[in-house]
Amino acid sequence: MTIYVHLVGSCSVHLWGLSSRERLERMLRKHPRARLCGPDEALPQSGDVLLLREDYLYDPRVLRGLLDAQEVALQDPRDGSIVAARLAAESLAGTPRLDGPALDGLRRVRPDTVASGLQAQLRKFDPPWVTRIIEGEREHLEKSLFNGAYKGVTDFITRGVWPVPARWVTAWCVRLGLSPNQVTAASYVLAILAGYWFWQGQYGAGLIAGWIMTFLDTVDGKLARVTVTSTRFGNIFDHALDLVHPPIWYVAWGMGLGAAWGFDTPLATVLWIIFAGYVAGRLCEGAFKFAAPFSLFLWRPFDSLNRLVTARRNPNLLILTLAWALGADDVGLLLVALWTVVSTLVLGARVLWALLLRWRGADLQPWLSQIDLRAEGHRPIVRLFAPRSGLSDA
Repeated sequence: MTIYVHLVGSCSVHLWGLSSRERLERMLRKHPRARLCGPDEALPQSGDVLLLREDYLYDPRVLRGLLDAQEVALQDPRDGSIVAARLAAESLAGTPRLDGPALDGLRRVRPDTVASGLQAQLRKFDPPWVTRIIEGEREHLEKSLFNGAYKGVTDFITRGVWPVPARWVTAWCVRLGLSPNQVTAASYVLAILAGYWFWQGQYGAGLIAGWIMTFLDTVDGKLARVTVTSTRFGNIFDHALDLVHPPIWYVAWGMGLGAAWGFDTPLATVLWIIFAGYVAGRLCEGAFKFAAPFSLFLWRPFDSLNRLVTARRNPNLLILTLAWALGADDVGLLLVALWTVVSTLVLGARVLWALLLRWRGADLQPWLSQIDLRAEGHRPIVRLFAPRSGLSDA
């Protein structure tokens, strides 16, 4: 059954290059039941209607919750005003309004009652939100939308170094009209160049290309989310590169060493250890799904902390960079092998423990879904992994 979505009021403020209507139109494309009606289109005589204030930003989780709800009126937690309503068209008497007797019988809800704070895909906890769009707060709203698009549990470089420059570059991409897939395509080129230069032993050039690639790997996803242009193809296009290129880089680094390898352990053995450890680590993450339907790195605080430094591309690339800077290219590769083994053993132990608990009947839950931000928001680990986007401060 079609749900007719009508916007109430108007809004001239553009955020990340999109008007409020354009943003909502893109968000609603992911919901086949919903149809955004034109500005001058009349209400249907019957059927389901969702009214939204045009001068508001809506958390995608809240929008989905409203589409799934029946006979509810959504309140702004800041002042209690009605900013959205899901009701039958017959009760509106042909006039899309968010006041009057048509709303009297609706159940009042807030963002946190129609949506969950846990965002499994972004591996973070962020309370559901709605917020008013005001011209004087445009910069703050754009910054908050960007922060909300960022993963909560990831490596320490992506989390601690990239956010500010990534926001600047994302803004430039919007102004230039670049799409997320174009940014990802640039990452492919840089990943190939980095591998080529590593193979040639030109580690300085390769590291520059590699670090720029890792930075753009942050930008493309944020650009897709703030402009609501995420697609299935773009997701596969991006993650295919993420999955394949790291072990190729390590092999290329080893090939570039040539006769410079100075350890008794054969270079081929070290490369096989890195490759096998990388594959095993990925398999451990996948195996955790047999114990719980969320990421291993969301299970306990230890697992979230482990994700900051586990042997993924960015921590390993930092190891190689420091080794190159010290003139110890071969030591860098050996350290990557050792760290990969340690990280994989830790992941394996965590997965086995989770599977054992599941076999014993335990119901595993992500720790981020069990915290009370009001009572525990002062704890450093909560502040680290459950930051507010800025849009949920109510």
